[in-house]
Amino acid sequence: MPEAEVLYSDVKFKRDKGNNDGRASSAADTIYSAVRILEKQPSTELPGSQQQSESAPRCRVTSERAAVIVLSVLLAASLVTLGVTSHQNIQTIERLRKMTDERGAEMKNLTERFSAVKPCKPEPTCPAVNRGSCKRCPDSWERHGGKCYYLSIIKATWTQSRAECRRTGGDLVQIESREEQTFLQQKVRVQMTGDEDKFWIGLTDSVTEGAWLWTDGSALDRSLAFWSTGEPDNYKGNDTMEEDCARMGERGGASDLKCWFDKSCEDPHRSICEKPEDP
Repeated sequence: MPEAEVLYSDVKFKRDKGNNDGRASSAADTIYSAVRILEKQPSTELPGSQQQSESAPRCRVTSERAAVIVLSVLLAASLVTLGVTSHQNIQTIERLRKMTDERGAEMKNLTERFSAVKPCKPEPTCPAVNRGSCKRCPDSWERHGGKCYYLSIIKATWTQSRAECRRTGGDLVQIESREEQTFLQQKVRVQMTGDEDKFWIGLTDSVTEGAWLWTDGSALDRSLAFWSTGEPDNYKGNDTMEEDCARMGERGGASDLKCWFDKSCEDPHRSICEKPEDP
């Protein structure tokens, strides 16, 4: 029960001395000043409000702890992520280092292999074509006397054959010695499949009849002319074309290497290309 608050004020009692009319006062006048009794009003606050106010600090403490825990978890997760990333980076660096070492070993191996290859030496120490590591002529070409020779397998006119030789960096063969004639005559005999399966050489009199010139414009040296008997005859037969280009070959072998024949430049034949050997 709530306590009552009592307020007191002065209380005075007054007695009259007497009336003029001779009557005495019948009763004493009593004067009261206000007496107030204040009851202490009950508190209007709910019973739980005080508990809430008391528990507020506890709530703040709990929130702070939760925040610290969350931050700790985040920090731990960050540290774990950083550790995983660092581990992956270390593995990547190790792989790169291993690859670098392997490449270095390969380069060292290649360097040793290249250094072991012997360079080509001048004749006579350099081996012939298709022998050893020195190669002076392309594949399918024959090397002889500082030159490379190619016996074609396709038949074409003299002009077409020359164009093909020039495309490969050479020209139709120009025979300048008996030794060269001997070498080519032997090669041609092996390649021929019939009496007329002859090979164009770089000799023509298409500019002036009877004036035989090589492809470089030089005149034929008569001492090095290997015309077969009765050649050149400029034989036309049923053909109106003159025989202005030279071909060579005698399947059964030629007497004294004489196996050149004149023929129309438009007839298809195989050919002999010639070019200098590689230095």
